[in-house]
Amino acid sequence: MKRLTTTLALSLNVILITFSSFGWSKENDYNMTKGVTEISGQVYELHMLIFYICCVIALIVFGVMFYSIFRHRKSKGAVAAHFHESTKVEIIWTVIPIIILVAMAIPATKTLVAMEDTSQSDITVKITGSQWKWHYSYFGEDVEFFSLLATSQKQIDGIEAKGAHYLLEVDNPLVLPVNRKVRFLMTSDDVIHSWWVPDFAVKKDTIPGFINEAWTRIDEPGVYRGQCAELCGRAHGFMPVVVHAMEEEKFDEWLASKKQELALQKAAAQEALSQDLSMDELMSQGESIYTARCAVCHQANGEGIPGAFPAIKGSPIATGDVTEHIDIIVNGRPGTAMQAFSNQLSDKEIGAVITYQRNAWGNDTGDTVQASDVNAFKAQGSAKEEI
Repeated sequence: MKRLTTTLALSLNVILITFSSFGWSKENDYNMTKGVTEISGQVYELHMLIFYICCVIALIVFGVMFYSIFRHRKSKGAVAAHFHESTKVEIIWTVIPIIILVAMAIPATKTLVAMEDTSQSDITVKITGSQWKWHYSYFGEDVEFFSLLATSQKQIDGIEAKGAHYLLEVDNPLVLPVNRKVRFLMTSDDVIHSWWVPDFAVKKDTIPGFINEAWTRIDEPGVYRGQCAELCGRAHGFMPVVVHAMEEEKFDEWLASKKQELALQKAAAQEALSQDLSMDELMSQGESIYTARCAVCHQANGEGIPGAFPAIKGSPIATGDVTEHIDIIVNGRPGTAMQAFSNQLSDKEIGAVITYQRNAWGNDTGDTVQASDVNAFKAQGSAKEEI
């Protein structure tokens, strides 16, 4: 028995020294991140506690097993004991696991309760997932915007070298202040997505027709990256999450400037209704919008993906009635992956991308669609709804 105890103690020391040398108590590439929030720290500590408990259990169980195999091997003439039961042993191996489970359940329950407590928040942000982008709306601030992948198509196609944040960069990151409790309300426009930022220990599904809640309080300024963690279609891997956390004063300044920027955009959109752009201007703007918003499904060459996403090149929509084309872009097609872009693009942008689709890849209809045309179509639709 003394030899067994000595062997187990020596083995435990070796394992602990090995773990320490590889930095198991610290953040590394092989372990989960400690993160930068109160909850992420609790999750990390819980993870490490259970990890160490499992290591000790494994050491004891396998230590006794291998010692018994070696010490009582047949070549030494060992004779197996014959017995039917031991009430004392059965009680021991029932009580000990219960104690271990309770010891793990107490901190786990505290962490889970804390993770679900979204009360007394300072800021509320609604997060809406859709194929394949995120929409952020700051409640009570009249600030909302879409966040799309910013990695260039040339990097994706292997024409250019991949950047440091390949597929983890966006055009409009979510901006949050440090040291304020932020409540997230999460939903989806189409299929199930999952908003995940490892440094916050936040991973919550966004489900059509449902609102899920989560929260965070960031301790350190910085840029934190995540991605959609639920397989949501062909471009699932092109749906990153980027959060820019800044000091409270800088956040307030950003929020004020964002409100001003959005107000200017609305004024510009209203002014665009009285402007008529040339074919060249519409084609140039339309190509940029198509590449950013449409090419992932309909492909850069307009040929789509047979059986999944229809071609625009030579299609009856792009070469037929202009009004029907506007209707599809503005209202989408329910029951398909074709989204409504009425609230995602301005009237000017919708007109430009429709013009591009009707004149690219040999479609050559010669049609131009102005912002005023799109606005008139929307007004007509609103009038029908009122009737």
